Amino acid sequence: MAATAEVAGARAPKQSFSRAALPYLLSLPALLVCIGILIPFFTAVYYSLQRYNLAMPFLRGFIWFDNYKDFLSDPAFWNTVSISLIYTALTVGIELLLGLGIALLLQRPTLFNNALSIALMLPLMIAPAIASLMWKLMTNPNFGILSYLVGLVGLTDFKWASDPSTALLTVVLVDIWVYTPFMMILLLAGLRGLPKQPFEAAELDGVPASFVFFRITLPMLLPYIITAALFRMLDSIQQFDIIYAMTQGGPGDKLMVFQVQAYLEFFTYTNVGRSSALLMVLWAIAYLLSHQFIKSWLRLRERARGQA
Repeated sequence: MAATAEVAGARAPKQSFSRAALPYLLSLPALLVCIGILIPFFTAVYYSLQRYNLAMPFLRGFIWFDNYKDFLSDPAFWNTVSISLIYTALTVGIELLLGLGIALLLQRPTLFNNALSIALMLPLMIAPAIASLMWKLMTNPNFGILSYLVGLVGLTDFKWASDPSTALLTVVLVDIWVYTPFMMILLLAGLRGLPKQPFEAAELDGVPASFVFFRITLPMLLPYIITAALFRMLDSIQQFDIIYAMTQGGPGDKLMVFQVQAYLEFFTYTNVGRSSALLMVLWAIAYLLSHQFIKSWLRLRERARGQA
């Protein structure tokens, strides 16, 4: 009996140590990912405070916030801000409406609706750069199927992405085609996860469908809408592959969004300091927008708890 007690006493410290170390071991992957994110982030902050051009390395030195001050008087920078926000608002807004409409049509979990929802996910499986090249071929004025179709309705010689007046429309269409399924699947999951009792009660009382949608469905679905819009906003404001594959930021500077401008500043003009400063401004805008989205989501959750 004494020997058994000694063995149990020896095992107890080992078990307590393993239990104490388990949370740290489980959080280690997240810590490594965080470190992997913070290293390039602080590197970009470091470079953004310098005059650093690879073509003139002998002029490298700290100029602190001069790169940011130059943006205030640079029309090209404000054009980049304007185009990025317009592009984000158009893509997120249209994709949210289309995704919600499709999700409402597929809300009933039938075999046909499930198969159709899977089929509609196919554009999301294609890399955005590949999808852009597909659209570039389809909008080719010489042999593109889309150019042929719009020609049938009288829009001959439609320039698509090569015309400054229609370039934004073209890349927005590509973005909508690729990412609307993302909105649809998130909102469809939200719709199918809503409690059924309020809808059954409304159906028994003969409540109009419009009233049910605006007073029951939409308020209950709002947290899902905010979450889907937040994810798409963060991705859309950092858009690079679709715009660069379609137009390289052109024609002229009509589609010179943040990521494309930063890419050109670094790889074309070798201006590392200005490129890093642009990315830091982009991070600040994305942070402020996401902060507002999260505040709205938390406010809705608190309101729901108060009503419960």
